[in-house]
Amino acid sequence: MSDIPQIKTPEYGLLSRLATYTVILAWIILGLYIYNITQEQGFTITVLQHFLSIEQNGIKFHTLILLAPFILTLISHLIDERTKLIKKTTELHLRQVTHYDLLTQLPNRALFLDEIMASISRAQRQKDYMFAILFLDLDRFKNVNDSLGHGVGDQLLMEIAGRLKKQIRPYDTVARVAEPDTLARFGGDEFAILLSDVRNIMDVISVAKRLQNIIKLSINVSEREVYITASIGITISRTGYEKPEDMLRDADTAVFKAKELGRDCYVIFDETLHTEATSYLKLENNLRRAVEKNDFFLNYQPIISCGANEIAGFEALLRCKCSEGKLIPPAEFIPVAEETGLIIPIGRWVLSEACRHMLICHEQFPSFSRLAISVNISTRQFTLDIVDTIKQALDETGLSPDKLNLEITESVIMRNPEIAAAVFMKLKELNIKVHMDDFGTGYSSLGYLHKFPLDALKIDRSFVQAMCDNEWAMEIVKTIISMAHNMKMEVIAEGVEAVNQLEELRKLKCDYYQGYLFSKPLDKKDMAVLLENGQVS
Repeated sequence: MSDIPQIKTPEYGLLSRLATYTVILAWIILGLYIYNITQEQGFTITVLQHFLSIEQNGIKFHTLILLAPFILTLISHLIDERTKLIKKTTELHLRQVTHYDLLTQLPNRALFLDEIMASISRAQRQKDYMFAILFLDLDRFKNVNDSLGHGVGDQLLMEIAGRLKKQIRPYDTVARVAEPDTLARFGGDEFAILLSDVRNIMDVISVAKRLQNIIKLSINVSEREVYITASIGITISRTGYEKPEDMLRDADTAVFKAKELGRDCYVIFDETLHTEATSYLKLENNLRRAVEKNDFFLNYQPIISCGANEIAGFEALLRCKCSEGKLIPPAEFIPVAEETGLIIPIGRWVLSEACRHMLICHEQFPSFSRLAISVNISTRQFTLDIVDTIKQALDETGLSPDKLNLEITESVIMRNPEIAAAVFMKLKELNIKVHMDDFGTGYSSLGYLHKFPLDALKIDRSFVQAMCDNEWAMEIVKTIISMAHNMKMEVIAEGVEAVNQLEELRKLKCDYYQGYLFSKPLDKKDMAVLLENGQVS
């Protein structure tokens, strides 16, 4: 166990020292007084007779001098005992505060790590001893806090803690492991269980299933019925762990994978997950360095009108180079940027750079001053702050707002419809167009199409590339184009790579297309060549 820090009790400590000094002084005074008496009267009279003699003047004074050291010694002893008691009580309180979660009274991360270390040491001594860590993360707990309040969230955590304690054996450990720097512990929705002396992995899986089932049961909190689930990550001691932090880290990695698989499930950590976690960390580090060194650049893919086959605009596509100079595929680094929040500064730079370069094209090629630039906006970016970010980009670059198109996915709207509606309204006030990207691959809620003033739908490339060979894909494309036109929206087809695809899109009256049939994404130099010559060098 961790050593308990030394506790200082300044008030009682000072009082104890003063009492000790007073006792010493009293004994010194008594000694001097006795010495003085023996010097004046010799040794013919005893000291005790002198103090108790009724013939002496000031008997009370003499008696006080005699008794004071004894009385003060007793008082000093009582003060010392009181100080020790307060110190012990304070140490016990500090132990409770530093080793136990204040809300649920469960062991916290620090004590839990000590318990894991003890189990690791035992496993090293006893080769047949095996234990497991179950890391539980409540699914969508933030929604409970946001909708019902933190008070209800705290009651929910206490109820779940009680349920978990009832499900484990007396010698197992359940802990609440909110992040150590989360002072108020708001949103601390993580628990961990150490299963001691397990026989095999099936025992651990059985416990994980039982815990998930017990958490699923409805919970009555503040006269409300709440339902919640948990994702569980599992690590087993037989993989040769030496540090408790490593074991807990791997269990956390397994929880992350369980979340990716749809939540309300368990995942057992293995080498594959370790490799994925290592790759993720390396990619995150590369991404952070790229932000610091500005190792990003944009390519631009032309958007072509189906009828006239003329350039109508460009889509700005983000690219990133790692420290070794190699390109990182967008499908790899963009999800990491979303997860880490780096998409916010990256997205701010993309907006500014795309607007700046589009204005340069307008000035260099006046005949193309009607061209618009399309910029992708992620779910993480699409908040009320995005409007100010766009205004700043337009003000700094001088690009006209009607030459900027924002591309969003369906998940942006579905995540928070209220905020999305407010952002849409402000964007319309700025005369900025909004396109729905990858339409047909997400939620595809038709109810949202008439609630939000979209200007265009972009048909996902998977439908476009299959439409000539797949009847269902063709019907989907037809339906999207017809519906969009009926709702006064334009349609852009993505991923057009063959002539027969373009011919079918023209028959269906699709407005625009983009894809390798006309041009791959271009750097600034090739983009200028295209605008100057009408062809790619």
